[in-house]
Amino acid sequence: MGKRAGGKIKAKLRRSTLAPDQLSAFQAFSQVVFSDGAIDGKSKQPIAVAVAHVTQCPDCIAAHTKAAALAGATPQQIIEAVWIAAEMRAGAAVARSRHALQALNGTGE
Repeated sequence: MGKRAGGKIKAKLRRSTLAPDQLSAFQAFSQVVFSDGAIDGKSKQPIAVAVAHVTQCPDCIAAHTKAAALAGATPQQIIEAVWIAAEMRAGAAVARSRHALQALNGTGE
């Protein structure tokens, strides 16, 4: 086991020691969120992969990529979800460019 993996295990143990009720509640919440509902569980994991890329959480990216694959998502579906995330992140920058244009115009609108 590498140094980083050992650190993750220590952190998880410390979280469970310091706030066991909160950790248990979060784990239950997560289980409900990723269960089949209006969106099936297989579809939820690639969504989580995309969100993890937008929030830039390396641990989330790894965990949800593995979960997506285990749920039956293909590598193509997983990477397509990443591209959706990239478009959404870039799209926000384009949409917000109006603030730069407003500053240049001095209009504040």
